[in-house]
Formats: sequence, C-alpha cells, structure tokens
Amino acid sequence: MAFDLPKDLMVSVSGVRGRVGEALTPEIVARFAAAYGAHLREAVGGRRPRVVLGRDSRTSGPMFARAVSAALESVGCDVVEIGLAPTPTTLFAIRGEEADGAIVVTASHNPVEWNALKFASAEGMFLDGGQAARMLEFLDARPIPRAAWDGLGRVQHREDAVGRHLEAVLGIPYLDIDGLRRRRFRVALDCIRGAGAVLLPRLLERLGCEVIGINLEPDGRFPRAPEPVAENLGELERLVRESGADIGMATDPDADRLSLVGNGGRAIGEDFTLALAARLVLRHRKGPVVTNLSTSRVVEDVAAAAGVPFRRAPVGEINVARAMQAERAVIGGEGNGGVILPDVHLTRDSAVAASLVLQLVLEVGRPVDEIVAQFRPYRIVKDKLPRDAGDLEAAYATLERALGAPEADRQDGLRLNWPAEGKWVHLRASGTEPILRIIAEAPSESEARQLVVAAREALAR
Repeated sequence: MAFDLPKDLMVSVSGVRGRVGEALTPEIVARFAAAYGAHLREAVGGRRPRVVLGRDSRTSGPMFARAVSAALESVGCDVVEIGLAPTPTTLFAIRGEEADGAIVVTASHNPVEWNALKFASAEGMFLDGGQAARMLEFLDARPIPRAAWDGLGRVQHREDAVGRHLEAVLGIPYLDIDGLRRRRFRVALDCIRGAGAVLLPRLLERLGCEVIGINLEPDGRFPRAPEPVAENLGELERLVRESGADIGMATDPDADRLSLVGNGGRAIGEDFTLALAARLVLRHRKGPVVTNLSTSRVVEDVAAAAGVPFRRAPVGEINVARAMQAERAVIGGEGNGGVILPDVHLTRDSAVAASLVLQLVLEVGRPVDEIVAQFRPYRIVKDKLPRDAGDLEAAYATLERALGAPEADRQDGLRLNWPAEGKWVHLRASGTEPILRIIAEAPSESEARQLVVAAREALAR
C-alpha cells in the first residue's frame, strides 16, 4: 500500500520539512526515520547501523527527536543522541562515533512553526540524490523491515559532541590562535536563540574575543526572522554601533550559516562570508574554489585574483560538497553564509566561517569595512514567486529566449549570465519552500532589479 504524504510536506534533497502539527507530525517523522534506518541497514549489508541524532533549539525538537530515536530502534539501528547541537556539530560527530550516518532535527532557516529532518551519510555529508532516492523507496515501493524484540537498536547519550567539534575548528592550520588572542577582537554575536548558542560563544572566547551577545538563550523562540539576511539583522547592527564592536556575527537556527555586520554597523551581505573566508584560505594554500549557481560573483573574483580554478554547482549543500570532492577544492560553500572547509569536514559550518573571517582581519590589519570596500561592487536582489503547477522547463525556455544572454546554465533551473557586464540572473524551484526563487546580480541595484522585473515579465507571458 502506498504511503500518502500530506500535500504541504516538502520532500527534497534537503530532507523533509513541514509546519509542525500540520504537514509534519510525529507519525510522519517516524515513518521517514524508519525508512532512513532501513536504507542504512541495506547499505551496510544488514549489520546494525550506528546513527548520530542531533537537533536545533525549536520547541518541537525534543518531541520529534524522540520519535526519530524510537523509529530507528524499531529497524535495528543503534542511536547516539547528542541532544541540542548545531547541524555541523552533528555531522562532524559521525566520524568520531564511527557512525553510518546521522539525522538532524532542524528546519534550518525556515520560520519557527516549521521543523524538518535532514539525513546524512557515513561521509559526514547530507545524502545525495541517489542515496535519497534509495531511502525514499522504503516510503512507498518497499516495506520497512522491522526488527524483532531481540534485534532492536540501543540508545547512547553523548555530552561532549560540541567540545569535539570546537577542538577541530581550533585546529584549522590557517589560524594563528596566539595572535588572535592577543588581538582580542570585540565581537557582537546574535545566535537567534538557536543551536549556535552552545558553540559560537565558546569558540569566540577560546579565540580571545570579547563577546557582546544577544539572543544567546537556546530556547527556540526566535526573536527575528530566522534567515540571517541583511534585512533581518537590524538589532545586531545597532549592537555593533553601540558597543563599538570590530565585527558582528549572526547565525541561523541550526548554525550552519554565518552572516556579518561590518564595524560601521551595517550588514555587508551573506555572500561576503564565503568571499572573505576564501580570501584567507587562498593566502595560505592555492587550490580550486567551488560555490553554487546563486552565489555572488564576488567569490568568483576572489578565485580569479588568486589565479585558481573556480566552479559553480547546483544549489544545495550536498551538490557543492560533491563538486568540491571532484575538484579537490580547498574551500567552498554557498552565498547564503555557508562556508565548507575540507580541513575540518565537507559541511557548512558557522564556527569555521567565524574563525576564518577573524583570521583574515588579523592578517590584513584593517577593519572589516575597509576590507570589503576593496572588492568590486555588486548588488544582489532576491525575489520569489509562488510556485505554480505549470511546466517550469517551458517557462525557463521562454525566459532564455526573451533575455538572450550569452551564457545559459541549466544545471539547476536556469542561470543566465552576462560576464562582460558583470551581471546574471538565476531562477529555480526552492527545495525548502513552495516557491520559485529569482536571484539577480549586477554592478548596481537598479540593474539587478531590472533583471528581476524582466524575468517576472517573461514568466508571465
């Protein structure tokens, strides 16, 4: 019998997510967790798999974590519960626990009424498309093999996952820990009452920073919109100005993304997090840089200035991570503030991002705003439309004909590029919300907005 999913449930390479009590219930969560466990058992040849389980601070997190744990036990998986932890901490724990995968209970940047499950493999990375497809077979086409009374999984609790992750970040070879401690940066920090509050303050204090924090209580009652984009960081901007901080840092609820506020008290845009981190790494080690199709050209410019290869991958952390593996990239990530450093792991990590940015400011010896002012100016505009049930491929073809760009990339939706003019526009269906995203960039905001308007008009034809 087919398993009927609620129509508003979002299922994609980014996991499964929905509004709590509506599309997402303990029953739905348990079904997906059991399917994941069955997939793992098959992948490891039938032996008892070991699964790390972590969650962010959302109020529904403990409830769903209990459902996940029970479901995994029911299919014969051992569970290592690490409790409240950033998503990168949970994925980092896979290696230390010699686990076969992990489940993270988090809806990342979605509003507080949402929650989700993200599924990872033994590589310490999220499932790719092929792995996710095999897991989803157990939702519909194949029965879930449940364990008998004497084959149920066991549960262990770990208290030190955040500490292990912290030590790995402090071991990044590009960091001058003594120099950072002597510099004693003043950092304004906003963790949105999310999982980052159990890691970022500890990290910054170990780096000798004076931390002026807001929203550091990890109770899941987010005081602002969760996505750490510039328009949501007004409180942090004021804190930087009033405290005289050297820099402001903001995370999303599961702390895999980091956005920055310059020393002048203005958000500088989440795309600059990866650009600054890449500039630091490339000062020490040359190698390819990978990002996604929706990331600012500022990252491409950093790679060009260093004379290293640059590649764009489809949107989605796993797509970037796979491309990084193929290219042997020294750094990569996404323009949403997600930095991936293979020296630690192939996962977006706000703690890694914070450390690399501080090290760059230390080495350059200039305030953050002066460093950012050295980059070629771009303006990025992000828009979204309700996703209709129509043929997106036909819409993309119409748009490509209408705008006539010299370069078109169809890896993920449609990205039209005018490299000589320094502008591009990218349209794609979101994997986390029922919307069509439109992102455009150009040397001026007016030019970027014109691209968005042109895309909207072409889609309306």
